[in-house]
Amino acid sequence: MDFKKIIGVMLVCLFAVFLFAYQGQAAAERGFDDKEIRIAAWAPQTGPAAPWGAVARGSKLMFDIVNEEGGIHGRKVKFFVRDDQYNPSQTVAAVKELVERYGIFAFVGGVGTASCQSVYKILLENKIIWISPCSGARSFWDPHNPYLWNIWATYEDDSSILAKFAVEKKKFKKIAMFYQNDDYGQDALDSVKYRLSKYKMELVAALPVEPTERDLSSQVAKLKASGAEAVIGYCSPTQAAIALRTSVSVGYKPQWIHSYNLSDYPLMNKITDGLWSKEAVITSAFFVPPFSDNPLIKKYRAAQERLAPTERWGIFYQAGIVVAEPLVYAMKKVGRNLSTEAVKKELDSIKNFQGVGPKITWTAKNHKAPKTVQIWQAGPNSELIVLQDWTENEISRH
Repeated sequence: MDFKKIIGVMLVCLFAVFLFAYQGQAAAERGFDDKEIRIAAWAPQTGPAAPWGAVARGSKLMFDIVNEEGGIHGRKVKFFVRDDQYNPSQTVAAVKELVERYGIFAFVGGVGTASCQSVYKILLENKIIWISPCSGARSFWDPHNPYLWNIWATYEDDSSILAKFAVEKKKFKKIAMFYQNDDYGQDALDSVKYRLSKYKMELVAALPVEPTERDLSSQVAKLKASGAEAVIGYCSPTQAAIALRTSVSVGYKPQWIHSYNLSDYPLMNKITDGLWSKEAVITSAFFVPPFSDNPLIKKYRAAQERLAPTERWGIFYQAGIVVAEPLVYAMKKVGRNLSTEAVKKELDSIKNFQGVGPKITWTAKNHKAPKTVQIWQAGPNSELIVLQDWTENEISRH
């Protein structure tokens, strides 16, 4: 082989090595460039759980504030929202499109236990940062996922605290459950049964509901026949509203006690024509009260009025900010040398961080949510009344 051919072969080899290295770097740095960082979320903007769609729009406000303040070390956030209609098959299609077409650095939130479960493997296999599915299902922290960090109190912890409150503070003897027929409701059902067993009690009824059901007269009739004084509910806003209206219409008025997913009282009052407050519904909660004098609450509410005047400030909207806050914090801590692993390292070392959600501590081996919730009750004018401050679940089935 002559000298020119040798040089030619060497150049081809060097080019191949360079191309391989470049592609490896590009893969590692998917989701951002010198000017922008691409972040996304999905949430039902339409369909049976549309009220929860405000979560993704709340995240958008957080990133609009970031961009208004100059971005993340000079990079602006480009935020994508997809409407999956609370339908897991549409969630899969939306997430695949976002990942494959746009390249996404991180996801925040994601509404619905089944919807989040449907894309769990996609995000994990692509090593994409995911800050807290809007779900407290056990499957999101067991087994440990190194690229997912949880904020939503588990339904196991949440429902256990609610059941304890119902028995010890409210002195109810006959308790029933009305639950969505998936991991959202099943996790809570199992935990309530376990908590009640400690008092040598059993549920007097446990009625499942499918996410698309609209006629709930059968379930309500069975709840009434059971004689339940209190009903612990784990369902979507639509099913909760229908169940409440149906029960009132047949003269059945138990104490309704719902998960934190229904703690947006003005919204629930609106879709129940005022019954939410009239019936003094109780829920758990793990946010800083949305109309408090907390400085961050004031800042975000002012930003909403300025940047998103058509939106309604409330718990669901605030939830979108809650899931975005730790990501913004970690990206700012990293500095200009942004990468998935650098942000992961910062998230893994968060200690006692609190924005307008719960106080968070994560480690490389523990991305679990806090085990604490508050208990609120709907007041006469949609205001919240704090019945019990932050309380930790002291027992566990696992």
